Amino acid sequence: MSGARFSGLEVISRQPPAKVSPRNTPLLFLHGAYAAAWCWDEHFLSFFAERGYACHALSVSGHGASPGRERLDSFGIDHYVRDVAEVAERLPAPPVLVGHSMGGMVAQKYLEQHEAAGVVLMASVPPQGLWAAALGLAFQKPGLMNDLNRLLGGGQVALDTLRTAMFAQPVTKEDLARWYKRMQPESHRAIWDMTLFNLPLKSRMNLPPLLVLGAEHDTLIPPSQVEMTARHYGVEAEIFEGMGHGLMLELGWRQVAERILGWLDTEGL
Repeated sequence: MSGARFSGLEVISRQPPAKVSPRNTPLLFLHGAYAAAWCWDEHFLSFFAERGYACHALSVSGHGASPGRERLDSFGIDHYVRDVAEVAERLPAPPVLVGHSMGGMVAQKYLEQHEAAGVVLMASVPPQGLWAAALGLAFQKPGLMNDLNRLLGGGQVALDTLRTAMFAQPVTKEDLARWYKRMQPESHRAIWDMTLFNLPLKSRMNLPPLLVLGAEHDTLIPPSQVEMTARHYGVEAEIFEGMGHGLMLELGWRQVAERILGWLDTEGL
């Protein structure tokens, strides 16, 4: 099954092949800002489906082929959490949430009201919000910060902006151009929620097993921010050397996927 609809939301799903013994725990992948479910379908969905997992990647409201693009700025993080709940409730068992960047923040907020079998935070917005990361980016790479603000409002930016923001490893011009065409504006309301106004509260969460991953050369969520997230939740951060923010699209994506798979096995998920 691929391209299924959950109450109108776009969900790209990949099921294990018949020859593979299915696992009991579904995986639900949550994309970051400016992106949609497509970013997981490049590599991760097939990788995990081939290893027995039913995999689902959601495009939250206003993203990808989900409805609401025309009113994108009306959606906040709580709307995205409700989208996740809408999909999770239709799965046969509580899923492991795999959230990248903004998707990691959505996963954290989800835990305030819902159960998950486990959570993987990949280069996630920290529970303390985007403020420190944004300040660091503004000082260290002001040109990139300006370009991201332009993209936020639906403007066009150079391909090199996407390369700088997402990748530390080599990436082909063809892939870069293909992904750039799929990028989109983000909700100003969601960005402000993640910066200051709707941060997650650990006291409200029933924490499941948690894996916190980051990238050595991430310009958006640097390793110090990833380590802060891990400390907050009482786990160890794992930082991938030589990689950038787009962990699921980087040339070395398989290294990340293998680590998640090993963690799932260790946790019995």
